[in-house]
Amino acid sequence: MKKNIDITPNIETLFGTRDENLRLLEDGLNVTIDLRADSIEITGAAVDVARAEQVFADYEYLLRNGHSFVNGDLGSMIRVLTSDRTATLRGLAEAGKQRSFGKRTVQPKSINQRRYLEAIEKHDMVFGVGPAGTGKTYLAVAMAISALLSKRVNRIVLARPAVEAGERLGFLPGTLQEKVDPYLRPLYDALYDMLEPDKVDRYLEKNVIEIAPIAFMRGRTLNDAFVILDEAQNTTSEQMKMFVTRLGFNSKAVITGDVTQIDLPNANRSGLIEAIDILGKVEGIHFCYFDEGDVVRHHLVQRIIRAYEDYKGRNEQLSLSLELKSGSGVATARTTEGRVYTTSIEPEAALAEVPPADQDSSQERISE
Repeated sequence: MKKNIDITPNIETLFGTRDENLRLLEDGLNVTIDLRADSIEITGAAVDVARAEQVFADYEYLLRNGHSFVNGDLGSMIRVLTSDRTATLRGLAEAGKQRSFGKRTVQPKSINQRRYLEAIEKHDMVFGVGPAGTGKTYLAVAMAISALLSKRVNRIVLARPAVEAGERLGFLPGTLQEKVDPYLRPLYDALYDMLEPDKVDRYLEKNVIEIAPIAFMRGRTLNDAFVILDEAQNTTSEQMKMFVTRLGFNSKAVITGDVTQIDLPNANRSGLIEAIDILGKVEGIHFCYFDEGDVVRHHLVQRIIRAYEDYKGRNEQLSLSLELKSGSGVATARTTEGRVYTTSIEPEAALAEVPPADQDSSQERISE
């Protein structure tokens, strides 16, 4: 099917640098887009052509109503709508406008990020699990600021375990707060990125925004608050249980972490991994999972994460250790993650019997 669309003023801003947005539409919707002298020709299946036509119509509507796209937001929206057949450009743009994120406009860069934001709006407790750079913490802080500015909560509490990755807090100079501040710096960075510095300082001074190690949460009940636990993979089982039971009335909690970057002495004791197993089916708690396709940092980060995952898979296969149980004909394989597999094997032929040593010769050697 072919469809011609009239060229309208400023429609060329949809194309992107070197027509990169058109390429995204072509690849994501399985259509071909050709630019004519006075029109745009779309070729493909009827359903796909209709979706592409809707993108152009939505873009024209948004421009007419004064909407502006910044920092690659348009490309991100196109990626989302090509991944989710229920999404539209107009719907994504208006959903972002409905949320107040301070001085920045935050748009989901992938379908999983969109589901993450929607889950935070609908559920009181959300776990965001995935590799570094997927926007778990940044989006959670953005939603917390949105809730604070719209007066849906009265304060924001940001917590993080102060786990030493080879260092010891006692050797760092300063007071206890000065010792743990470096571990909380990513949370400060996200706040200053979305709010004016003087407003952040005023909120911190009045404890409207509180940033503290998770150990400071013990014994508290957090009402009318938006609570975020970052780097949750470095909590112990006891710390995780303590944190998820701090939630009070009219509060939300978002727990983020990356199970591939556990700094605890014993990775098997990670509170995040245990919480996934224990709370996975609890009503009202939602789990969102990210992968390397959701990484929004430098394009090399996606390749690095994929390379590490491939290496881990190869290493797991190469490190299989076979143990032959004596006389049982059973082989046991253990992976690096501790999983055990057993299988029956054919018994080997009996070893040749070794003839006994000559008794007389033995006696002679003893006597010597």
